[in-house]
Amino acid sequence: MASPSKAGAALSALREDLSGDVFAPGDPGYDDARIVFNAMIDKRPAVIAQCVDEADVMRSVRFARDLDLNIAVRGGGHSVAGSALNDGGLVIDLRHMRGVTVDPAAEAVRVAGGATMSDLDHATQAHGLVTTGGRVSTTGVGGFVLGGGSGWLDRWSGLAVDNLIAVELVTADGRQVHASADENPELFWALHGGGGNFGVATSLTLNLYELPEFSLAFLLYLPEHGPEVVRTYRDVLAVAPNEAGGGVLYLTGPPEEFCPPHLQGTLLCAMLLTYAGGEADMRKVAEPLLALPHEVEVAVGAMPYVDAQCMIDDPPGMRNYWSAEYLTGLPDDYVDVFCAGAESMPVPSGTIHVVFPQGGAIAEGPHEFPVPYRDAPWATHPFGMWEDAADDERGIQWVRDVRADARPWSTGAVYLNFIGAEGPDRVIAGIGADNYRRMEEVKRQYDPDNVFRFNHNIRPR
Repeated sequence: MASPSKAGAALSALREDLSGDVFAPGDPGYDDARIVFNAMIDKRPAVIAQCVDEADVMRSVRFARDLDLNIAVRGGGHSVAGSALNDGGLVIDLRHMRGVTVDPAAEAVRVAGGATMSDLDHATQAHGLVTTGGRVSTTGVGGFVLGGGSGWLDRWSGLAVDNLIAVELVTADGRQVHASADENPELFWALHGGGGNFGVATSLTLNLYELPEFSLAFLLYLPEHGPEVVRTYRDVLAVAPNEAGGGVLYLTGPPEEFCPPHLQGTLLCAMLLTYAGGEADMRKVAEPLLALPHEVEVAVGAMPYVDAQCMIDDPPGMRNYWSAEYLTGLPDDYVDVFCAGAESMPVPSGTIHVVFPQGGAIAEGPHEFPVPYRDAPWATHPFGMWEDAADDERGIQWVRDVRADARPWSTGAVYLNFIGAEGPDRVIAGIGADNYRRMEEVKRQYDPDNVFRFNHNIRPR
């Protein structure tokens, strides 16, 4: 660690050189700059550098290296583990780098490192184009894609990382590096699921797809109908085209106009069938689900994809703890276990207990990349969310219990964007043991000192 005088001089120089704002403890705006979406995360960086371009990022990395500071990178700030912050280090804050440039002729988009799904979706929808995005609009594109990228469109257009064309990266020595299939291909391979381990992604280029229409069916059922809903949904998705996606979930009836007052604050089962196509085709697929006895039709019909992306946006200021298991199937005995898990779910709260279908373009995608959960047909995702810190123990234990209950049907793989800090074995499970060893070599080449460690970390070999 540098001496106080050297650190002070370096901080003054960074403030002078950086185009964006620089915050240190005690500065006006510092506390606001360190807030992330998960209210359980309360960390105090030594410096927060709000970069506006690649040059700012390079200056910030060099500043941190000169002072022997660890580096955390903030894109959307949506990591449940709080990887966008650290204690006593530097945070490279990319929120001012949100540009999105669409090339309709090439059906490609270049996205700056701080852009959110909302930025991406609004820009591409203007051209009738989309790519797989996260299930909420506030997710940062960079972390989402480099972590794998599962969303409503993944059965149709593949995982987000399958659509990665190129990445501009600032490495641990402050250099700008281009990674693609033709340039630095080993780094490009590692960025398919290796997240922020190798540098700061200042831009990503992604494939786009034409999507003239998007539609969905979103229905609420009483919880006693849950097992029938899950089994019917499973059977529907088994023969549905790749255009169909979504999930079945348990949730607290929200205080919204669409939810009758007597159901608000109570446990409900919900079915969401998304469809990359028109309403008529969606209704044919959803017919068995629409025929089940339900309480509320929240939405059944055509909807702009960009609006669907906002439907389950998680509110800021909540306490979050998530986990996941990828499943070998969805047999009746697991359906019973899944539905029973809802009985102990914290209600009322923002907690969601969900199963997602996989298959389609996910399973058909490029198997050379480090995505070990690609072949799993289903995933379960206990998504704990509550307001009061007094509920932490109960909420965390419920998530852990649900995950433990699913293990007899688990493939052993996991999507790292769905989990918090669960230890090195889970990081390996999210990448694959052979892939992890290969990534250790890439890490050694690009970050031998493990400067970028506030993530699902890969240590250099």
